[in-house]
Amino acid sequence: MPNSLHIARSGLEALDARLRTISNNLANANTVGFKRDRAAFETLLYQTERPSGAPAGADRRFGMGLATGAGVRVAGTERVHAQGGFQITSNALDLAIDGEGLFEVTLPDGTSAFTRAGAFTRDVEGRLVTPQGHRLIPEIQIPANATGITIAADGTVSALQPGEVEPAELGQLQLATFINPAGLEPLGENLFRETVASGPPQQGNPGQEGTGMIRQGALETSNVSTVQELVDMIETQRAYEINSKVIQTADDMMRYVNQSI
Repeated sequence: MPNSLHIARSGLEALDARLRTISNNLANANTVGFKRDRAAFETLLYQTERPSGAPAGADRRFGMGLATGAGVRVAGTERVHAQGGFQITSNALDLAIDGEGLFEVTLPDGTSAFTRAGAFTRDVEGRLVTPQGHRLIPEIQIPANATGITIAADGTVSALQPGEVEPAELGQLQLATFINPAGLEPLGENLFRETVASGPPQQGNPGQEGTGMIRQGALETSNVSTVQELVDMIETQRAYEINSKVIQTADDMMRYVNQSI
């Protein structure tokens, strides 16, 4: 049966994991499109010494059971996909999603990844890519001599070329939505990957079937609240100190018993 030392140790390990999560949130407070994580805890198996309602004698039963907890552990880290704020950049290729959805890009191995970070640029062939060079899906190729690029709220991409009066339509952006976006696997570089938990992506045009709208010339900022994260950090630190005190107290009690008997 676990003693208080092991229970407090499990608390220290769980709180250390929560502090790492908070640290990562604070480190990415200025990362475009970043979604904060939240550590979720669960109790360990209880040691039941007497179940509730057990016989206590003739015509009597215990109103409460007797069970001792074995500690705590981190059940997982939940990603909070709440909308972040908007930073106006006035860059024609900076795109923010106002609402649900993610941009789909192609990784070097040919698989797809998804991102909320819309800081796009053009490669040597004029296609829209992320800062790491991942191509946007569907591919949009912008002529090298384009004098103006317009991306409408519904994802329609147009460009004005020299000598032309009306801009030419180049393509249509699409957004991917998931039944459970919290189940997406983080890959780094502001990218996520589809998993069994997230479900398959549902592609749609911006503004249709529950997807968000496109904001040109803006970027979605992180949804991290530094004030809230600092409060959570202080709370975690205090809880860590309390669990450390439990270990010290349990050690003193066992030392007393060993010296007295």
